[in-house]
Amino acid sequence: MFSTVLVANRGEIALRVARTCRELGLRTVAVHSTADRDSAVVRFADEAVQIGPPAARGSYLNIPAIVEAAQRTGAQAVHPGYGFLSEDPDFAEICEENGITFIGPSPEVMQQLGDKAAARTLMAQAGLPVLPGSTGALASSAEAKETAQQVGYPVILKAVAGGGGRGMAVVRSADGLVRAYNETRAHARAVFGDDRLYLERYVEDARHIEVQVICDRHGAAVHLGERDCSVQRRHQKLIEESPAPNLPDSLRTEMCEAAVRGAKAVGYAGAGTFEFVLAPSGEFYLMEINCRLQVEHPVTEMVTGIDIVREQILVAAGLPLSIRQSDVVVRGSSVECRINAENPARGFVPTPGPLTEFVTPGGPFVRVDTHAHPGWTIGPDYDSLLAKAVVWAPDRAQAVARMDRALSEFRIDGRGVRTTIDFLRRTLARPEFRSATHTTGLVDTMTAEPAPAAEPAPAPAPEGAPGRAEEAPAGVS
Repeated sequence: MFSTVLVANRGEIALRVARTCRELGLRTVAVHSTADRDSAVVRFADEAVQIGPPAARGSYLNIPAIVEAAQRTGAQAVHPGYGFLSEDPDFAEICEENGITFIGPSPEVMQQLGDKAAARTLMAQAGLPVLPGSTGALASSAEAKETAQQVGYPVILKAVAGGGGRGMAVVRSADGLVRAYNETRAHARAVFGDDRLYLERYVEDARHIEVQVICDRHGAAVHLGERDCSVQRRHQKLIEESPAPNLPDSLRTEMCEAAVRGAKAVGYAGAGTFEFVLAPSGEFYLMEINCRLQVEHPVTEMVTGIDIVREQILVAAGLPLSIRQSDVVVRGSSVECRINAENPARGFVPTPGPLTEFVTPGGPFVRVDTHAHPGWTIGPDYDSLLAKAVVWAPDRAQAVARMDRALSEFRIDGRGVRTTIDFLRRTLARPEFRSATHTTGLVDTMTAEPAPAAEPAPAPAPEGAPGRAEEAPAGVS
C-alpha cells in the first residue's frame, strides 16, 4: 500500500477523496490553481501545491505540473476524481512511466473504452446489446446520412472522445443532419481535441439507467446495483436515485450481469459505470462506459454501505476486492440532487459570486458533499456544482419527502448568486417523478412550460414575534 496520495482535482470530489484517504491512514496532497488557494480541500489536505492559473488548461489539465507535484511531495499514487484528467489514458500512462500509481483502470483499457465507437464494437462482441448505428467513427457527413437512413430517424450524433453530456446532438430528420454533423464535429474538436463522431438511433421517451461495477486486478468483478439518472438537462444529470424505481427484478438482474460481463471482457480494474438507455418497450442498450468515479456515486454508497473510493484505492494498491457479490445488499432508497450555482429562470446560466451565507441541511440520513463555505467565491472558471444533497430512507416515497425537506433547509446567499434548489423541488413534486413514470424528457417539458408565478411577499411579523421558520433570507434561491 502506498502512503501518500495526490488528489488531482478540485471542489467537492477532491475533498471527498481526501477524506477516505485520511480514514485509510494515507497522507494527502492537494493540487490547486491560484483561484482555489483557499479551497476546502487545500485546508484539509496534509500538503498543498499550487500548479497554475485559474484556467483549467494551465492547472488541473496541466499534466507536467501535476506529475512534478507528485514527485516533489513523495506521492506514490494519484486519484483523478471525475472530470479533468480522470479518463485521460495519456495521463495514466505518464503516471505509470514515472512510477506513480494511477487510481483507475489501465491506460490500455481507458484507451479502448474512451473511444466510444470502438467501445460499442467491443461490448457487442461481449454480448451486450448496443443501439443500431455506425460501426466506427463516421468518415463524412455523407456516411452519416447513409447510416441514419439505414437505422431510421431520430438519431443522435456523439463525439468519439465525448463525455460529461457534451458533444451530442439529436437529429430528427435528414434536413438537419449535415448542419448538426458539422456543428457537433466543431464542438468536439474545440472541447475534446478530437472531431470524430459516431451515430446511433435515438430512443424517445427513454430512461437512463446505469450500473456501478468494481473490479480488481485478480479477475474479480462485482456490481453494486443500478441507478436511475433520467432527470437531466441537455444530457447533464440533475437528480439520481438508487435503486431504479419501477424496474422489474428480472430486467435489473439482466442489466447488472451484462455490466459485469462487459467489464470482465476487457480486463477492467477499478470503479466504472456502464450506462444504458431503457426503451419504453423494456429493451435496454449500452450507451457508454465511464472509466472513473461518477458524480452520483453517493446514492450507491447509501444503499449498499460500501465506500466506493476506498475500494478504488485498495484495488489500485493491488489488493483483492474486500467484497463479493453476495456481500452486496441494496437496502432502502437513496436520492441525490445536484445543487448548482445557476439561474433556471435565465436558461440555467451560471451565477458566480461571493458566498455570504452557506448553511447545509441536517437531520437523519442526510449527507451533503460540498466544498462551499461562507466567504468562498464561486468562480467563473469551473463547473457550477456547489453541493450534492443525498438522502436515504426505507422506501422511495420517504426518500423523496426527506430530500424535499433537506432542500428546504439550505440557506445560500451571495451577491448575484442563484441556485437550482427551487427548480429541483418543483421537479420532485411533479406527478411523473412521484409515480416514477418520468423519462429523460421531463426537464425539457418543465422548461417549456410558463414559469411559476412568484409568491407574494409575506406580511411582516409583529414586533417581537418570532420569524416564520419557512421564510428564507433575501437572495436565497
